[in-house]
Amino acid sequence: MASLTDRMIRAAKLDVNLYEEVEADPQAMGQAMTVVVLSSVAAGIGSGRGLGGIIGGAVVALIGWFIWAYITYFVGTRLLPEPQTHADHGQLLRTIGFSSAPGVIRVFGFIPLLGALIHLIAGVWMLIAMVIAVRQALDYTSTGRAVGVCLIGWLIYMIAFALLGALFGGLVRPFQ
Repeated sequence: MASLTDRMIRAAKLDVNLYEEVEADPQAMGQAMTVVVLSSVAAGIGSGRGLGGIIGGAVVALIGWFIWAYITYFVGTRLLPEPQTHADHGQLLRTIGFSSAPGVIRVFGFIPLLGALIHLIAGVWMLIAMVIAVRQALDYTSTGRAVGVCLIGWLIYMIAFALLGALFGGLVRPFQ
């Protein structure tokens, strides 16, 4: 198995081959989960949330990752498949997990005057990585279709979290 650090760097470099590699490697699930947690912890540290906020953020990030991957799987394989699309939930979990790798730069979010810019850069970078992850996991030939899946999935995800937030008094935040 390739090292976690190597895979995270390749994911952050938007290496298409990395996303194909983790899609095909069921043993990469633990690494993908670790990437999600590291990205969330970095965001928590960079935002100065404190230990409770960091732990809570990591738990919410893991739950959100699972939900996001399932929604993406459903939209990509049922609503917008291409003829060659073949994927399972695990493949989406692994590729989407690694698309969180650029989020580790959020650890520097505490830097005065640069924190907001760092979080913006990380967010856009992770979004681009997500589109690549989805395109590769769903075997799409069209990046536009991957963007569409991400957009539709994001809308469903945000509605679900808004409903959860309403039920639990705003304690649920979708992106950590």
